[in-house]
Amino acid sequence: MSDMKATREKRSVGAPFYGAFVLIFLAGSAFLSALPQLALQNPGPQSSSTVESVATTDLYGNPCDAMMGTMKGKMSVMGESMEAMTNHMCITPIRPEQPGDEERAKALVGQVRAAIEKYKDYKKAIADGYIQANPTVDQPQFHFTNEANAQYADTVFDPTRPTSLLYYHTDQKRFALEGVMFTASPGASEDELNRRIPFSVARWHKHTNFCGAPANKVKEYFGEHPKFGMFGSIHTRSACVAEGGTFLPEVFTWMIHIFPYGNDFKEQFSMNDDISHVH
Repeated sequence: MSDMKATREKRSVGAPFYGAFVLIFLAGSAFLSALPQLALQNPGPQSSSTVESVATTDLYGNPCDAMMGTMKGKMSVMGESMEAMTNHMCITPIRPEQPGDEERAKALVGQVRAAIEKYKDYKKAIADGYIQANPTVDQPQFHFTNEANAQYADTVFDPTRPTSLLYYHTDQKRFALEGVMFTASPGASEDELNRRIPFSVARWHKHTNFCGAPANKVKEYFGEHPKFGMFGSIHTRSACVAEGGTFLPEVFTWMIHIFPYGNDFKEQFSMNDDISHVH
């Protein structure tokens, strides 16, 4: 599948696009122990046990752009799956372009592309410490994560050491390399993230307002109108508690996907995971 705009396999809103979030509760501590570097860390100055929901700011006071107002309905920008996570994401706001932003972004894409070239052979990624997340779950996008790189990324940004490699299943390849995911500490400031990758061309995101289903309601992660999880209708603590769920105002870290084989910044820093970025 070489067409850049090839659409990923259609699925219902509640399908396991990010199987990780569901598995946190279906598999308990097993998933968190496999990916400790991406788990919820110090919840910041606000107590995570009292936050009703993350809306205009994250737990550290960083501003969250309003997905509902600025991005909802723009499928070419973020795709159906990302749009379905409205109310469950904190996205960094756009900043006006500053001198040097374009050059920095171009250099970054070039560095990433050169660094991951060898990982077109996924076995070399495994040899270098990248571990496939949720190997028993069939996913439209596979994350191979390197724990050492993730820990390093909390304090240092190195374009040659992405936290995760992103693979896509094609008719020709089980794992076709399409891009990378970089992460940063959940408490990283807006300015720090902008120094890593300019906000004028890219947007970091953080997953928020996760309601884990009680054992007798796990089926409600799925379906056309899921109630729990990252696609669920529940996105506040009070509504989650009322359903017997477990509420996490934030899960994992700041993250961003880069697809270096794209033709321009729109493709290279796309938030649309519903199309193939394989060339």
